[in-house]
Amino acid sequence: MDMHQKGEGMVRKAFLNQVAYCQHAGAETTARVVEAILSVLESDTSNALLERIRQWQGAPSADALPLRITGGIHSLHLSGEAPELMPIYRGIPADDQAILTELMIAHEAQLMPWLDGPPQTNEAGRSSNFIAAMLWLAAEGLPAKFECLEIGSSAGINLMLDRYGYSLGGVNVGLPVPVMRFDPEWKGPPPPSQAIEIVSTRGCDIAPVDLTDAREALRLKAYIWPEHTVRFDRMEAAIRAAKDRAPDLVKMNAADFVEQELQQPQDEGVTRLLMHSIVWQYVPEDQQQRITAAMEAGGAKATAEKPLAWVKVEADRTVHRHMLKVRYWPGGEEETQLAWSHPHGAEIEWIAG
Repeated sequence: MDMHQKGEGMVRKAFLNQVAYCQHAGAETTARVVEAILSVLESDTSNALLERIRQWQGAPSADALPLRITGGIHSLHLSGEAPELMPIYRGIPADDQAILTELMIAHEAQLMPWLDGPPQTNEAGRSSNFIAAMLWLAAEGLPAKFECLEIGSSAGINLMLDRYGYSLGGVNVGLPVPVMRFDPEWKGPPPPSQAIEIVSTRGCDIAPVDLTDAREALRLKAYIWPEHTVRFDRMEAAIRAAKDRAPDLVKMNAADFVEQELQQPQDEGVTRLLMHSIVWQYVPEDQQQRITAAMEAGGAKATAEKPLAWVKVEADRTVHRHMLKVRYWPGGEEETQLAWSHPHGAEIEWIAG
């Protein structure tokens, strides 16, 4: 399905695609909520909230429309404002359409703002992919010191990846006493075992989230799929880490940030690395083009002493899976897929040679 399609029938397709995607990722409760919302949309019930969704002006899949409204509904459950949702979130049989119909009428004003912007899907588990990619890049001969730049950083949870510990197919990386530790289910051969160092991290977001603000943290938690309970524990650990030392995060659009950062001086013996996860679909097409042009122009100037790399973990919605892909300059201009990855880092299938 073309993520950027608009028009008649695309809202329904977006919701059905999201149901399939959630089921494939083991998020049965979230799939149930999305299905229930779709059933309300296909009923005769009407109010401003439902009509805005039905008549969505953008591309509903690229805009993650189903997850926008699902996040708002989950927030009502987490805050205790909608006890009628309890059967759904506890996996108890119920009349889901009736529950969601009443809720979307009663909480119309509270839910409407959730449609205004894309989900903030910050997940620390995705950092395992970035670390695995750095191991591979170091094995390819790039300097093993990395200056990391991230677009769509949300609250900057992945900007703190140097504070975490990792066990990746038996390869251990990171601090001995980390803020949190990741041990994804690993399939395939292990990544290269290399000593790497993260010398700096810096990121941007068009609407950065302050993890130390309880209201903003609740919004992030609302986007966590409820069946993935470990993610709530990770969020609490990230909140504590941010209170100890806030990530370097600026409010800026992705294209402006990349163009600006690529103009900054780069130390010899350091690999400059652009990274992002589950964000490319939210970046406007004109900005995607600018970022690509800036990276390729920067790559043309890169040297063995000052290389440039691009690491991405993004969805292939035709198969409902995520791909870890890498490009680097000089020498690795063609994009290489290193792995298939679970959207929250629960498992990684390493396919790189």
